Amino acid sequence: MVELPAAALEFIRQPDLDALRPPLSQHKPRILILYGSLRKISFSRFLAQEVARLLEHLGCEVKIFNPEGLPLPDGAPETDAKVRELRELSLWSEGHVWISPERHGAMTGIMKAQIDWIPLTTGSVRPTQGKTLAVMQVCGGSQSFNAVNQLRILGRWMRMITIPNQSSVAKAWQEFDENGRMKPSSYYDRVVDVCEELVKFTLLTRDASGYLTDRYSERKEEAAKLEQRVGLKSI
Repeated sequence: MVELPAAALEFIRQPDLDALRPPLSQHKPRILILYGSLRKISFSRFLAQEVARLLEHLGCEVKIFNPEGLPLPDGAPETDAKVRELRELSLWSEGHVWISPERHGAMTGIMKAQIDWIPLTTGSVRPTQGKTLAVMQVCGGSQSFNAVNQLRILGRWMRMITIPNQSSVAKAWQEFDENGRMKPSSYYDRVVDVCEELVKFTLLTRDASGYLTDRYSERKEEAAKLEQRVGLKSI
């Protein structure tokens, strides 16, 4: 058997089954929904509202962020009211749903701007790490998966637990009625599937998110910083 370096062994931890099975929280799962359009008739907003209804029916507390008035990234200070609102909602949440139209084969700039305003870390606080994520898109034409694929990449970068299921609604203008409600269809069925799966994953992981995001490299880095601080104090 090949032995590991002694310096590494100090920070490598064996799996902790108790940490993976903590007491379950009893409050409703907290879900934040982001959508990527400012249009008056916005199918991504209609889908966000439909998802909110489903998640509330499944026992969640849901908040939808309205991106209107959110400045471009780096175009305003972090103290901007809309930026603060978005960041506070992300801290409040235990899971996210990201819904974007596909524009020019990609997510919209409005969608990306919202994600870009959410930092990976703020001091010791991690606004997204260990939280669940479901991704969806609406298409003006035939079904595509460009936007959801990009959203998955961003979810991984934000260190979120992106669930396997996803939804892409083709010809979205045909799938909603005059009141903005989604019509019964196979697309609606998939949206329900995604919502159910998101709730299950959120319930499974939210109480263990601290343990799930605990990393060897970060433990080692923090120990080095602590050692340096202690050394400086002793000088």
